[in-house]
Amino acid sequence: MGFTIGGIRDLRPRPRRRGRPPGHTVVAEYTGLHGWDVLPGAHLRPVTGHPGGPARRCSCAAPDCPSPGAHPLDGAPVVPAGATPCEAAAVWAAFPGAAVLLPVGRSFDVIEVGEAAARHALTRMERMGLPLGPVMVTPGGRAHFLVAPGACAGLPELLYRTGWDGARLDLRCLGPGSHITAPPSDLAGLGPVRWLRRPEPATAGRPPHVRLLLGALAYVCHRAAAL
Repeated sequence: MGFTIGGIRDLRPRPRRRGRPPGHTVVAEYTGLHGWDVLPGAHLRPVTGHPGGPARRCSCAAPDCPSPGAHPLDGAPVVPAGATPCEAAAVWAAFPGAAVLLPVGRSFDVIEVGEAAARHALTRMERMGLPLGPVMVTPGGRAHFLVAPGACAGLPELLYRTGWDGARLDLRCLGPGSHITAPPSDLAGLGPVRWLRRPEPATAGRPPHVRLLLGALAYVCHRAAAL
């Protein structure tokens, strides 16, 4: 489900590279250290003997897959928060090459904005001393701010109360039923998802409430739309 409205570690752009399939150690870090559920996701794999040159097909093998390399795998179990490394390894062994997906709406909701706006907003937020949680960026130039669960349901009213409901904002909220691809997984063959602000023990399991970040995000998105 989505609702659409119309210290940063390294702010320097990096070259887009093909993401390597993450191992179960990444999954164990997310479940054990950060307290997130993890789900094996589809990835793109080469098709041998394709006429006209190399091609890649979704690992789900559906010829008409609507989201190649960017969806949960049918029948794949959730690796729950708190799972041991052995439990994570057992699941990932059954789905070799799977992308790491994080279910949204359980430990966090997601505020999605453009990458450029996110970089400006992060700088502004740090100067203001606002609490910050993890932030990731996709190879398609979208940034995902992890915020406390319930943000998606309460966002329309919050935008209204803060006077941003009528503004043209490149801002989208993802809530229960959605999934995001997590670093270092490849997203739909476009390249790896990366961290703009890595998870920290104090914030990964308790991301900030959206009301604390919305003003800065809305302001930057509004300015970007006016340019």
